[in-house]
Amino acid sequence: MKALAATFLLTSLALTGCAVTVPGGPPTATIAPSPPSGAKIYAGLDPAGIEQIKTSRTAIFDMKFGALTKESVGLEDGTNQAPDVLMSDGVMELKIEAPTGLIRAETDRLRLNGMNSGPEFREITYFLKTESLKDFIALIRDGVDRYGIPSESAEDWIESVSSRPEDKSDFALAPGTSTGLRVQYDLRYDGSKDVQVIIVHVHPV
Repeated sequence: MKALAATFLLTSLALTGCAVTVPGGPPTATIAPSPPSGAKIYAGLDPAGIEQIKTSRTAIFDMKFGALTKESVGLEDGTNQAPDVLMSDGVMELKIEAPTGLIRAETDRLRLNGMNSGPEFREITYFLKTESLKDFIALIRDGVDRYGIPSESAEDWIESVSSRPEDKSDFALAPGTSTGLRVQYDLRYDGSKDVQVIIVHVHPV
């Protein structure tokens, strides 16, 4: 009867994944379960994390509580700035989970700026690129719709540049805060160049 009870106990422990110590023998290690298929994996910015971003072409950051900690991306609190993530071929899909929405983009470059010795990053910066004024304007209006960038600021710039498309203009639009984060579009337009750039800055509110 005792042998039967012992067998039942060992079987129960094995099924629950607990470590079992057999008298006179070494302990049996617990095997951690693998993440479920399709589970969300947040980005890391240590060397292994950056390599994973480049391989998967995806970077997801959790700012649902209004900030991004350095520890959450595998870096120490005193880190001033994480290494840039630069895609040499194509783009990555960037997702920033905000308190009241999602910031989403396709970009070939991403950087995080701490500028302090504290536990949180001050800013996430990424870059949007287009090859025409029409697409550039579409990106600006998309930012107005998605992130609450004031439309008056955006439309004033669009009207000005549309009348002189060959000119150059560096202009920072007023920030939008509808996601619970501060999203600012820094426009870098040059009609003499083939590629136009928007530098997007994401800050805590």
